[in-house]
Amino acid sequence: MTVAQRAFIAATRLGARPEDSAVDRLQRGLLVSVLVIVMGPCLAWGALYWLNGERVAALVPWTYIGLCLASLAILATTGAFRLVRSVQLTLILVLPMTLCVLLGGIVPSSGVVLWSFLAPVAAIAFDRPDRAWRWFAGFIGVLLLAIVLPPFVRPDPAQMPDAMVLAFAGLNIGAVGLLCFSLLAAFATERESAQRRVEELLLNVLPRGIVERLQTERGSIADHFDQASVLFADVVDFTPLSQRLPPREVVDMLDRLFTEFDALADALGVEKIKTIGDCYMAASGVPVSRADHAMAIARLALAMRGCVDQFRRADDGLPLRIRIGLNAGPVVAGVIGRRRFLYDLWGDAVNTASRMESHGIPNEIMLTRSMYELLADRFVCEPHGPIEVKGKGVVETWLLRGERPSGA
Repeated sequence: MTVAQRAFIAATRLGARPEDSAVDRLQRGLLVSVLVIVMGPCLAWGALYWLNGERVAALVPWTYIGLCLASLAILATTGAFRLVRSVQLTLILVLPMTLCVLLGGIVPSSGVVLWSFLAPVAAIAFDRPDRAWRWFAGFIGVLLLAIVLPPFVRPDPAQMPDAMVLAFAGLNIGAVGLLCFSLLAAFATERESAQRRVEELLLNVLPRGIVERLQTERGSIADHFDQASVLFADVVDFTPLSQRLPPREVVDMLDRLFTEFDALADALGVEKIKTIGDCYMAASGVPVSRADHAMAIARLALAMRGCVDQFRRADDGLPLRIRIGLNAGPVVAGVIGRRRFLYDLWGDAVNTASRMESHGIPNEIMLTRSMYELLADRFVCEPHGPIEVKGKGVVETWLLRGERPSGA
């Protein structure tokens, strides 16, 4: 970490409160950094004015230094960021115009009123962009005052060497431009970083394609897929198992198990849909159709069963078993909710896959006929016979044993 990064982190902590958001910390860090940076040029500006006989004008930047130090003290002791922000924006807007009038106009002051433009720019970084327009209107107002007032306040403008006037003009333009650019660049960089964090969180909840559509499309997202494969998996006898173990161990076990399932799903290009308690749901062929959806979901089911076997051996014989049900068919997929939204699937194919799991056998993978017909050429499937399924009647079922050797 560089010195500048450490300094910025320290600035974000000045007057920090536990309830502060990431945006609050960013804005506070930017404001404190700007105050510290600006005090240096203000000290030099005041010294140069003083040496050239402009004693009253020299007091303006020096007064601003004192007010900056007072603002930092208030921020550190009270955390009143909004108050400090409003005071600082007002000072940045008014003091350069005051200095311009005291020196006799825009030209004698080397365009020092340009510093007032930092007020609307800083409002974008430190406040909401819609409020920045008020500060821009204020800048136009002080610019007009800087043109109108000097003849009445100081009819005889300051007489400083031409070289110094020109140097001051260059410094004013360059410093204001540098600060404006730095503020907007820092704000844009942090905003981009925050946007990436938001997208990463969304990708933990929704498929990538759905996240992209949510960012560009208005209204509900709903799609129909003629063929997709659905998997339901459930930990057998989880309720009595959870009653025997401490709560932390139960949560840790499910977290480790489902994290492994997530990694397997990602490796096979299968979409995790959701978890409900100890139940895990995944689908293949959504939200992007694929011809090998059945084979991908079957490979995931076999890998999940193998994963549970490894967990059982690793956890000193913990009686961890799993039931898995598979089915294929048409489904409807879409996003539901507005706050804690969810990408979910609906249709008879989904309900039947759930029934295959609930009517299944521990450590077995039960298939419907539609799934068997898609897998029979590439996978070993053993007939299990018909079973009675609520709402479906008698359903033929198979058990998935494994994938056939290549070329078989």
